Amino acid sequence: MVPLKDNNPVHITPYVTYALIAINILAFLYQASLSPQALNVFLHWAAVVPQELSLSFAGIPVNQPVPEWVTLITAQFLHGGILHLAGNMLFLWVFGNNVEEKLGGIKYLLFYLSCGVLASLTQWYFSQNSSIPSLGASGAIAGVMGAYIIRFPQAEILTVLPLGIFFPTFRVPAYFFLGFWFIQQAFYGIASLETPTNIGMESGGIAYWAHAGGFVFGAILGPLLGLFNDKSYKG
Repeated sequence: MVPLKDNNPVHITPYVTYALIAINILAFLYQASLSPQALNVFLHWAAVVPQELSLSFAGIPVNQPVPEWVTLITAQFLHGGILHLAGNMLFLWVFGNNVEEKLGGIKYLLFYLSCGVLASLTQWYFSQNSSIPSLGASGAIAGVMGAYIIRFPQAEILTVLPLGIFFPTFRVPAYFFLGFWFIQQAFYGIASLETPTNIGMESGGIAYWAHAGGFVFGAILGPLLGLFNDKSYKG
């Protein structure tokens, strides 16, 4: 299922959501401008490498141009391909503006980045010896989705279901769309535990634990930062 839009209008201009989308796109364009060799080097130091993060947590020096913990933030703005980028930005476009309106721009940015960091740490916990870089905005956006489902469970999501050459659309409540998405990520994350692998993004390059972790942390952090305050921030 792919979300197209919700029926949950906002009364602000969601500048932070727009800025996050723009930064992600610019970062991807920069990636696309690099040669394959330069791109590999760039992703190695800017994405999260679980094995190196584990070493840094143990106090063992890692030969990187930036401290390894910084990659928990920089990795949130990198993507593995145009479809990876497009899918993430679509979800952020649909769900981000409402959460931004309730939290306010500054708290929303803090919330977004925190969810991304916690999502990456969740994935790291299950793949601490991986040498494969992990990257993407999915964990942070999962946090946005976790906040959305508890704040706007009854909002209707216009959804398209690709069925070969047919693309039927229908409206479903947010609790169903996002709840199904979360259960799917958790299921695949649990299934990946049975697979003997040492890579950071198991099962075809998808970091299911980052998605599930980001979603849960978003549902927790959102209320702590004022998600249920009646006052919406103008801007």
